[in-house]
Amino acid sequence: MKEEIKTTGAPAAIGPYSQAVKANGFIYVSGQLPINPADGSMPADVKLQTRQSLSNLTNILLEAGANLSNVVKTTVFLADMSLFGPMNEVYAEFFSEPFPARAAFAVKELPKSALVEIEAVAAL
Repeated sequence: MKEEIKTTGAPAAIGPYSQAVKANGFIYVSGQLPINPADGSMPADVKLQTRQSLSNLTNILLEAGANLSNVVKTTVFLADMSLFGPMNEVYAEFFSEPFPARAAFAVKELPKSALVEIEAVAAL
């Protein structure tokens, strides 16, 4: 059994997918772009983009009855690996020990020309 998680505290899905799905004691959060759900804007700086992506992710988790402490795995997609350091500084503000497992990749391009996108898996 799976349950769709949907909140206005994060941007609406821009395709045939859910913001998140809760199934078998886990929450699978789709990649979160750094889009402000209130006005559709996206900051230009990677630090601000990381903060917005993680805020969106947090709001989805809260809607699902969880929070960042429930996150067991994240994947960070970057437009360029030179952005890793600044992204990591902001990322460290959101998570505490024991930190979730994480993978980070540079990709050719992200939707809407974003610099960062972050997805997560949380355990209930």
